Amino acid sequence: MTTLTAPNDLDIRSARPDQLVAGATGDWEIIVGMEVHAQVSAQSKLFSGASAAYGGAPNAHVSLIDAGMPGMLPVLNRFCVEQAVRTGLGLGAKINLWSRFDRKNYFYPDLPQGYQISQFAHPIVGEGVLNVDCDSGETIPVRIERIHLEQDAGKSIHDLDPHATYVDLNRSGCALMEIVSKPDIRSSEEAANYFKTLRALVRYLGTCDGNMDEGSMRADVNVSVRKPGTPFGTRCEIKNVNSTRYVALAVDYEARRQIEILEDGGTITQETRLFDVKTGKTRSMRSKEDAHDYRYFPDPDLLPLQLDQAWVDAIKASLPELPDAKKQRFRAEYGLSAYDAAVLVADKDSADFFEAAAKGRDAKLVNSWMTVELFGWLNKHDKSLADSPVTAERLGELVDLISNGTINGKIAKEVFPRMIETGDAPLVIVEREGLKQETDTGLIEQTVDALIAANPDKVEEARLKPKALGWWVGQLMKATGGKASPAVINEVIKAKLGL
Repeated sequence: MTTLTAPNDLDIRSARPDQLVAGATGDWEIIVGMEVHAQVSAQSKLFSGASAAYGGAPNAHVSLIDAGMPGMLPVLNRFCVEQAVRTGLGLGAKINLWSRFDRKNYFYPDLPQGYQISQFAHPIVGEGVLNVDCDSGETIPVRIERIHLEQDAGKSIHDLDPHATYVDLNRSGCALMEIVSKPDIRSSEEAANYFKTLRALVRYLGTCDGNMDEGSMRADVNVSVRKPGTPFGTRCEIKNVNSTRYVALAVDYEARRQIEILEDGGTITQETRLFDVKTGKTRSMRSKEDAHDYRYFPDPDLLPLQLDQAWVDAIKASLPELPDAKKQRFRAEYGLSAYDAAVLVADKDSADFFEAAAKGRDAKLVNSWMTVELFGWLNKHDKSLADSPVTAERLGELVDLISNGTINGKIAKEVFPRMIETGDAPLVIVEREGLKQETDTGLIEQTVDALIAANPDKVEEARLKPKALGWWVGQLMKATGGKASPAVINEVIKAKLGL
């Protein structure tokens, strides 16, 4: 990591040389900050008792408050506040015991109040940090500026009628945490990994389900470019990006677009843009509003929020083991590499599955079967771990059969697809189909004797070149239909050949 003289207090990190983008006038540096909207996992909405469940018939989960009816007063959901505090604590952030809700005034058809209840000058969570593992092997700290609570808007639907827009207010009023990073991200890869790491954290905490397909987690990505060591350039905000892959693509395209404009002598206009997943390009949506455009003022219907430190401390004491701590434990307890541990803890379901399968077993072998065979099958069939036809218990039983010598790795690769097809226990499949590993040394010795008699030249070759033993092992495996124990085979061959 290289540190440059900072033009301002936010600019403390510069890109690595391999992250710089080449242009006609020299290298450029990408600057990215992100505002992630994470829908709070709660049964009811932020200021009403209406259901916060996803789906349902249009406008079925709407109270009079969500619909913006006159005279309806908001009532703050205590559990949503607790979830925001829990998220802040998970990020090691400052919890502000005093915060305030404000009105953010703007018009949109799916915002019936004509304003959004949000937090501006006094958010519930202050500065924290998220450590992000990158593809380069480097871990970068991305500073969190703030987390504030706000209510979500509804959804405008434009494709049901060529002449009308329909509005579904089911999402209106659902609690959102807006998690705002400082501009510490220096590449599309870092941006994608930041989003992925943050998603893993809130899922571990149970504060957001992270389901991007349902819109419960989405990112506004702020991108600007500059010559290395110069002040920040003008940023453009790319709204509502809902996958790690699209985050990376949006950053790459937007950075290149801005570089081309600047190198042609143009200027960047601060604006809000959308990422088109079909074309892989960003397009202008509207000019970027500033805070004064929203006419923020304290919401007169809500008292300032005053938290008790003892209540915050109790929430902190209830936090689960978080990804960074779990990663270190997996390395120490199971002997996994840093890479393997990071892959497993990146998703809570994967980490839990691994621990259930690895308990009392060869953890490295469990990890290999899980990440190669099981994940390979799930990816091929576009399924999640929750849909896996092989449970952690069954995978562990398969590893047991390999470890105790009942079957070898080759046979296990025949058993695994049968487990997927039938749902049967691996031992049941092995016994039913006669797949037990052959450990009868007498039979193996007879086979070796026959090979020696028929191939005297191979005997001498094996004695001169130890690598030539591979031929003997292959012949024995072929003769036994792949069922012979590799350990027994090697032992017998070496004894017979006098090695």
